[in-house]
Amino acid sequence: MPDSSPGIANRIAAIQPFHVMALLARARKLEAEGRDIVHMEIGEPDFDTPAPIVQAGIEALQSGKHHYTPAKGLMELRQAISGYYQSRYGASVDPERILITPGSSGALQLLMAVLINPGQQVLMADPGYPCNRNFVRLVEGEAVSIAVDATTGYQINVGHLQQHWSAQSKAALVASPANPTGTLIPRADMQAMADFVSGQRGHLLVDEIYHGLTYGTKEETALAISDDVFVINSFSKFFGMTGWRLGWLVAPQAYVDALDKVAQNIFLSAPTPAQYAALAAFTPETMTILDQRRQIFQQRRDYLLPALKKLGFEIPVTPQGAFYLYANCSGITEDSYAFCLQLLEDAGVAVTPGKDFGDNRPQQHVRFAYTTSVQQLEKGVERLQQFLAN
Repeated sequence: MPDSSPGIANRIAAIQPFHVMALLARARKLEAEGRDIVHMEIGEPDFDTPAPIVQAGIEALQSGKHHYTPAKGLMELRQAISGYYQSRYGASVDPERILITPGSSGALQLLMAVLINPGQQVLMADPGYPCNRNFVRLVEGEAVSIAVDATTGYQINVGHLQQHWSAQSKAALVASPANPTGTLIPRADMQAMADFVSGQRGHLLVDEIYHGLTYGTKEETALAISDDVFVINSFSKFFGMTGWRLGWLVAPQAYVDALDKVAQNIFLSAPTPAQYAALAAFTPETMTILDQRRQIFQQRRDYLLPALKKLGFEIPVTPQGAFYLYANCSGITEDSYAFCLQLLEDAGVAVTPGKDFGDNRPQQHVRFAYTTSVQQLEKGVERLQQFLAN
């Protein structure tokens, strides 16, 4: 139905807000009143941006490096990202194929604007990152949500694409590691999807923004599989630069000019000081810091996963990456959203309800983010145990 407010476009009614934001606002209000809240709802690392990156940003500001850059971004940064793909993954990526964007969200907006006509479909997993379907709606496309479960690691695969692809389908959007489940897509599955989509004259869009945050396994970039895929990444998660608003997009060469043209029109360029700061992200000093943080995230996962299972949450697939646990809470509650609200009010623990991630049994799921210290996680688990015992 159209929005009831006069003058507001109809599409806005189909774009859902983050339900967790209302929960977060309530948590902040409780904190302002003196309550102690354990935050396991925020998908943001609790670490500050590494000092070498901050220092590079300060130096950029002090030396006057705060004017517009080309819409595609600083060539120096694009070359650094290209070198990163070579050194980390053994993948050769021409810096001319790389565009610097205001966060990964900027990259996704570019992709939808360039690839999707009104009425065309983008296939994606449910549960999944909620903004993805809204980016599709913004360009008058249709997001096709495919229900996934533990049997496929909460990921879509080529079988799903074969089943759901239609004459209106234009692209499939996947994430590895994924939000909210933290699971990876095996190389063979990624290859099969890339081959299928190419055969359909469509596009495979791969969200790799949690690359670098994997545990017990090393992630592989889809760019090592095909030059025809579109890959989205970000400086927010592994690199800890959330508020700097910086991401990047790697595209097949044939699409770069169109993406550049849209970027010029919708955001001119990504934040200049952030781009200069990000040059320090690839230094050995910063990489040492980031790997230490990755190990800390793994310690948090390895504590929280068995602790939640002991309390009655079902987590059938151990996440291999990101910093989330997507838990089935059907043995505890029939309404995960009401459960999250009551848990916050009564126990001072904030977690994200499943309804933020799609329509695939959301009332039976919650997401825990281990983006806080083990000490805070222990406090949260203790409060959860007391809450469930009452």
